[in-house]
Amino acid sequence: MPFAPDEIGWHHACGIGADGHWHGWFDVRVAPDALRRLGLHPDQRTAGVDGASPPGWWHAAAERRAR
Repeated sequence: MPFAPDEIGWHHACGIGADGHWHGWFDVRVAPDALRRLGLHPDQRTAGVDGASPPGWWHAAAERRAR
């Protein structure tokens, strides 16, 4: 693994969303110097959406396969 244990951390939160279903969120943080070793700059902007979301049937099929 390219990161030492003290260079990466993650947290998980979960709760009931507005639709009444449980949702989970992950927060992953990597130390800036660890990113520099991989040729990444910690001040780079985060990735943005570059296209339309997949159609609804795609999401439904993925949820069925996950069970």
